[in-house]
Amino acid sequence: MLDGNTQAVVRSLTHDDHQAEALLRALVAVPSPSHHEAAAARLLVDWMAAQGYDEAFVDAAGNAVGIRGSRSAARTIVLLGHLDTFDGDLPVRIDGRVLYGRGAVDAKGPLAAFAVAGARAALPIDLRLVVIGAVEEEARSSRGARFAATQYRPDLCLIGEPSGWDRITLGYKGRLLLHWRWHGPLAHSAGPLVSPAERAVAYWLGVRAYADAFNEGRARLFDRLDAALLDLNTGQEGAYGWARMTIGLRLPPSVEPEALAAALPPLDDAVVTADSMERAFLAEKDSALSRALRSAIRAEGGAPAFVCKTGTSDMNVVGPIWSCPIDSALDHTPEERIDLDEYLRAIRVLTRALERL
Repeated sequence: MLDGNTQAVVRSLTHDDHQAEALLRALVAVPSPSHHEAAAARLLVDWMAAQGYDEAFVDAAGNAVGIRGSRSAARTIVLLGHLDTFDGDLPVRIDGRVLYGRGAVDAKGPLAAFAVAGARAALPIDLRLVVIGAVEEEARSSRGARFAATQYRPDLCLIGEPSGWDRITLGYKGRLLLHWRWHGPLAHSAGPLVSPAERAVAYWLGVRAYADAFNEGRARLFDRLDAALLDLNTGQEGAYGWARMTIGLRLPPSVEPEALAAALPPLDDAVVTADSMERAFLAEKDSALSRALRSAIRAEGGAPAFVCKTGTSDMNVVGPIWSCPIDSALDHTPEERIDLDEYLRAIRVLTRALERL
């Protein structure tokens, strides 16, 4: 049952607000785990076409793209969100002014806010706006962002990830996955030979020791090297044993993934392969985009603040390529949810920021 305050908020909603919430509910209701985003892409493209975008289409990578403005415009801004979600089919429901469902926050909420603000904003005549709902952001491939990076050369870019309507994310840590494996002859457990599991644990402890030594004296989380043991399996095939392990590392800006992989060679006859290499990315605090966002947040009564995140996003993919002012605005839990009033406020902030540019 809605309380008095909530009822007052509901009664004050405009037709545009209801329309914005309807888009978000519809997007969240369409399951779109990585590699299965086609239905969600079609829904968003159809919505943008109906809302007056000059172009609305699904591109060769499967991204949903909406464009306002001329291709000959002096400046281009890209609003890059993603359509795919973390695994897990959560029931979609609304409790008061809170929408529950997979992708409500990460990141259909920010993407819907991009699409709505892009449709509402009175854009400067020399500005071209490109809204992209990318595919496979939650996968190692980042296929959508990698394709988009080859298609556009924006002057400004905003990444749609969870951070709150009054927060501006300047950076994300890098990433590296190490896949360790060993295969060799077994010996009796009472003998002197080391078991496959012990070999794996020895390598993992070496990685942890490396990270601990690196982090000495580094208090800020964004500056630290994070290591996590993601999985470990062992087995036996006749007289031979095997062990496999995956270690995930989150990298600060001072660490290159290739250099880190080289600094952690395997022991004995083990083999290590590295993939999912993404460099950390840190944007400038003071840019035209940042100033426009801060001004818009203050106009909505907020106190803007900068944050840096320990995860990765499509900012890591396109940031080094586009080399333009880039920020992230606006999870994987079983209770993923978004406050609809905060969502509407984020749309107003984005609309003001776009018009200010």
